[in-house]
Amino acid sequence: MKFAMVGAGAAGSCFASYLRRGGMDIILVDRYREHMDKVAADGMDFTIAPDTHYHVTGFKTAYNADDIGIMDAVIFVTKATQIESALETAKPCIGPDTVLISLMNGIGNEDYLLKYAAPDHVLFGSGVMGTFLSAPGACVASPGKEAIQMNFGPVKHGEKIDEVGSYLERCFTDGGCPAKYWDDVNPKIWWKAADNCIFNSLSAMLRLKSKYLYDLEDGWPLIQMMAHEICDVAHAKGIEMDVNKYLDYQWDRRNTPIKNYYPSMAQDMLIHERQTEISTMNGVIARYGKELGVPTPLNEIITHMISLTQKNYDHLYPKEQ
Repeated sequence: MKFAMVGAGAAGSCFASYLRRGGMDIILVDRYREHMDKVAADGMDFTIAPDTHYHVTGFKTAYNADDIGIMDAVIFVTKATQIESALETAKPCIGPDTVLISLMNGIGNEDYLLKYAAPDHVLFGSGVMGTFLSAPGACVASPGKEAIQMNFGPVKHGEKIDEVGSYLERCFTDGGCPAKYWDDVNPKIWWKAADNCIFNSLSAMLRLKSKYLYDLEDGWPLIQMMAHEICDVAHAKGIEMDVNKYLDYQWDRRNTPIKNYYPSMAQDMLIHERQTEISTMNGVIARYGKELGVPTPLNEIITHMISLTQKNYDHLYPKEQ
């Protein structure tokens, strides 16, 4: 089967490296020309933290989807805020039987894919690892403690989507990333969304790596309050989320390799000064909370604070005295 990965930044490059190691024929599509050229010419230097290194070859690359042909499946790993434009530019490689896949952060990404494909041709999920693009042609994955690192499932089962989902599961797993194609992936998506809402936003606002958020006096209460808000919203939507199990999992997770990296939202704000995915993370929790009558004051405050910051990078101290 032929796959395209639309969006080959940090997450896309790591996911594609696992898949290529697992035997997938995959084309990386990204506008970052230096990165695409380096990967096409020399392959990908792929690190699994803390100290496992691979050189992955055999990638095809393109700057856009115009001339790559119709794919069996197209995987989207852009920023969630870019999904609509990514789908539009990917239309040349999407045929009537192409399966569309979202492996992006955030909640509700599958709704955008459903505008371009039937429910039995839309698959969605996410990973539970940290990712970093260290240089053109070089990426780093920081796995969490979970036995399964990639979770995905269909909007609706069908022959083609089940074939694609099973193949995706096999390639990830054979490439060194344990994966699972679930009948109902929603509980896993919300579990991952809780991770993103808590650690992405807090790391971005506090300018701290994940490991410092576990401070018992100051950080842990923030994690607890945010977890309770997110789990309350999940329950109101009929999705099972046990807040005590989630907090136990977070406490056990504090000493995994993921503790030493800046989450993607922190990278966006602190390193690149670009727009974040706050509207598809904490912003969605706050919006759902209002719609369902569930209080989410901390998520709402953080959404406003990060939204304000990302609109004013040029005015931050000490740039503006």
